Amino acid sequence: MSSLYGEYTYVMDAKSRVFIPSRFRDELHKEDKNYFMVSIGLDRCLYIFLPSKWEELIANNMEIFKSENKEEERAFKRFFFGNAADAQLDEQGRILVPQNQKTYASLKKNILIRGVGNKAEIWDAQAWSKYKKDVMAPSVEKFSKIFDL
Repeated sequence: MSSLYGEYTYVMDAKSRVFIPSRFRDELHKEDKNYFMVSIGLDRCLYIFLPSKWEELIANNMEIFKSENKEEERAFKRFFFGNAADAQLDEQGRILVPQNQKTYASLKKNILIRGVGNKAEIWDAQAWSKYKKDVMAPSVEKFSKIFDL
């Protein structure tokens, strides 16, 4: 089972290309593919999926997107899948971030890529710092008390 983990910092070039961590590229090559699926994620970041994980999402009839409110469910699927694109890996190990995704995630020059298990996330470095301080730190504190860490 493949998983993506770790934190990596990069600089996005003027053509909106970003390096993908070599460990993630190794996982991609195990699938004998040369592209990742990239979509708009939650919290103003982008999600990067290995093709196999993307196919799992589709094959499982998108169960994670189910809602009792069918209108909301359709709206979210349109948002998520309508903003997805395959991102070909170039010879230098970079992908091109589409303009609509770059705008959504407010990606500037300094970016951060975080593996979070079944996917990775691309964050603007400044946005990640704010999220980590405002949301992640309090959440980790709460869960550390629950699990006695």
